Amino acid sequence: MADVIKKATRESYGEALAELSSKYEDLIVLDADLAAATKTGIFKKACPERFVDCGIAEANMMGVAAGLSTTGKKVFASSFAMFAAGRAYEIIRNSIGYPHLNVNIGATHAGISVGEDGATHQCNEDIALMRTIPGMTIINPADDVEAKAAVEAAININGPVYLRFGRLAVPVFNDKETYKFEVGKGVLLKDGTDVTIISTGLMVNEARIAAETLAAEGISARVINMHTIKPLDKDIICKAAKETGVIVTAEEHSVIGGLGSAVAEVITEC
Repeated sequence: MADVIKKATRESYGEALAELSSKYEDLIVLDADLAAATKTGIFKKACPERFVDCGIAEANMMGVAAGLSTTGKKVFASSFAMFAAGRAYEIIRNSIGYPHLNVNIGATHAGISVGEDGATHQCNEDIALMRTIPGMTIINPADDVEAKAAVEAAININGPVYLRFGRLAVPVFNDKETYKFEVGKGVLLKDGTDVTIISTGLMVNEARIAAETLAAEGISARVINMHTIKPLDKDIICKAAKETGVIVTAEEHSVIGGLGSAVAEVITEC
């Protein structure tokens, strides 16, 4: 395990924006005075003329993002998940979601793994909030490779996108040479017959570890990486429900309204 590379997906986010800046010359990044933490400062260093610090005013930033998107710009608005999804919710709903604008929301420091940042910053309700907005795509990547692929995929999605990134460094387990990101398609990481673990974000690697532990006890666990929570891959869920009979979800989010709720809703329709 000593050779395992670890990187926070928020860092992958900043690097991806900088790497894509030459490919997408109309790419603009906004931040709410948190560029050092969200890692959009990496983009700022590469393209200072296309970076705007909107200050500690997330709601206003979302309004600016909405306006820029109507001019054809590819916009990313960045802040901590608690502020992006929480403080700015009404603007996202009415100024971005309602008119179905192409605004990408880069939300970092999601979940409880923000640690010492404290309870006020531990956002465990953002997925639930964003799921309620019609037309919103929600992506929660599991590692560096997936996060970078998700950023470019978001640029080409029609409508608003909520990208969820973590503060904590996590193992990089995907191979960038072979990995292919598909919006709305879950990834089967390991097949199994006794139980299915459907996970998202930093919990995906934990699910992989859990499957190994279960295997040592004679339990065959299927592991699915559900990087896209909306739209959800109903086919892979129903197949798992029918073939393994038991499904466990793992996410860094409240049990209410997140991946667990979404999976349960799908299973009632299978």
